[in-house]
Amino acid sequence: MSGAADETRDGVPLTNLDQALFDGSGAVKRDLVDYLDAMADRIVPQLRNRPLSVVRVRPGQPPFMQKNLPRYTPDWVRRVPIWAEASRREIAYALCDDRRTLLWFANQRAVEYHPTLATADDLSRPTHLVLDLDPPEGDSFAVGVAAALLVRQALTDAGLAGAVKTSGAKGVHVFVPVAPGPDAEQLAAATRALAARAQLLDPALATTAFIREDRDGKVFIDPTRTGGATVVSVYSPRLRPGVPVSFPVPWEQVESVTPADFTIRTVPGLLAQGDPWADLMPPPQSLPDDLIEEGRAIPVPRVQAMHEGRRRARARRAEAD
Repeated sequence: MSGAADETRDGVPLTNLDQALFDGSGAVKRDLVDYLDAMADRIVPQLRNRPLSVVRVRPGQPPFMQKNLPRYTPDWVRRVPIWAEASRREIAYALCDDRRTLLWFANQRAVEYHPTLATADDLSRPTHLVLDLDPPEGDSFAVGVAAALLVRQALTDAGLAGAVKTSGAKGVHVFVPVAPGPDAEQLAAATRALAARAQLLDPALATTAFIREDRDGKVFIDPTRTGGATVVSVYSPRLRPGVPVSFPVPWEQVESVTPADFTIRTVPGLLAQGDPWADLMPPPQSLPDDLIEEGRAIPVPRVQAMHEGRRRARARRAEAD
């Protein structure tokens, strides 16, 4: 799949290291490899034993998300087969369990790392509840942070606590570690309830409207990162100009940072020997029963949006007639 190696690390041949990473990156492939290698001790624990999707970029081609491992993948890359209902086939997902596998992905120009919220041991039981705060197009990171603070208040009101990180793009992610027990349906219900509660704290700022045209320029509190969904890993680079990184921030500092503060060039120097994501993450918590029941009464956003989309299409056809 490639020419002669520029160098080898941990038995992985690394090629074309001085090639531009992607247009607008301001980086070469070596910068990506060096970053991931320097951060392996922090990134691998977040990816280990979790089915992994990656966003790759090849010279002269648009970026693409890879779920199914290619045929040329080395035998030593661990994988897990998962049935994909949409495509009616089995997908071989990678398990990035060690530095060697991470370096192999880096050599494949895998820039972004999106693990599942559940481990391969039990894909029906996510280990974290996640709320994704997505500012409207063209709006600032600051409004996403303001919405994240609403989520924090909703969590506090429910007797829960979470950790916050930049998405590496324009948004913010709030992670809540969950004690073993709830299945994906229960976590999804609790996530919907928390999103609804956060919206009610400031409906002029935040919305849970799944259909984009219904958001009225507000921050979308996305409650759909549940079940088999993936979320970009903490410390993962993003395929954006300057190659920003998804980075953990203490709640008391989240209003004073910007996504551009954290890039593949700056992050290794910011961390020294620590792992702030591990330090900031609260212990796993039990979800209140009333939160789950409250969420069960809230329609599943994607299903609701599908029905609403069909209803609107029928209305448009009726108007046209």
